[in-house]
Amino acid sequence: MNKPLAGKTAIVTGVSSGIGCATALTLAQAGAAVVLSARRRERLDKLAADITAMGGKALAVAGDAGVEKDIDQLLEQTINWCEGGGDYDIVVVNAGRGLAGGILDSDESKWEELYRVNVLGAARLMRRAARHLVGRMGGDIVVIGSAVGRNISPFSGFYGSSKFAIGALAEALRREVCAHGVRVSLVMPGIVVSEFQEVAGYDEANFGKSVAQFGRLLEPQAIADGIHWLLTLPPHVNVNEIMIRPTGQSFP
Repeated sequence: MNKPLAGKTAIVTGVSSGIGCATALTLAQAGAAVVLSARRRERLDKLAADITAMGGKALAVAGDAGVEKDIDQLLEQTINWCEGGGDYDIVVVNAGRGLAGGILDSDESKWEELYRVNVLGAARLMRRAARHLVGRMGGDIVVIGSAVGRNISPFSGFYGSSKFAIGALAEALRREVCAHGVRVSLVMPGIVVSEFQEVAGYDEANFGKSVAQFGRLLEPQAIADGIHWLLTLPPHVNVNEIMIRPTGQSFP
């Protein structure tokens, strides 16, 4: 079986469900050793066991993607785990939270928490990982944005603003590190069906009816496949941005 990522170690955050879980499994199947990060310990342990059962290698590190000490702990444990067997090569900055509603009607009490995870936590991980990879003169940072970060929707305006911000940060970082052989890629999913919608406050009334017109929506594996593709391109080729939508999704 072809293992294009054999010998590499990948950190993936937000792996307890959805895109993060699918990405971790896909990278493990491609031969990467995978460091798994999420808040829910029981799901982390289950995913690590699944990867091990299929012949892969995984380390589970529980933590909150918006807490600085948890980010530092994740990277420290990764380095310790890699000692004698290499170093980490790939960081997928996936952990994030959604929030239904626009500027007028979204829950203002959740604004700061959303930015703490989606922007500040993500930026801290990007900063630390980039410094490390620059020292190694190579590696990949994959940042999960959103189609609504590029095409702001009034139905998810505040959440979209956080993804607009992380897209800007990804491009700014790319310009800082590209001369050192480090690739930065922004992946912008369209509508992906997962636990994300329920946690963000979407339901049949404010989500299901409006997206029914788009036909079959994406599953997390579609995004994981896109990440796998860009990571397996030759080192001198950096896909800076990729937007993956359901074929029938006309907007956002």
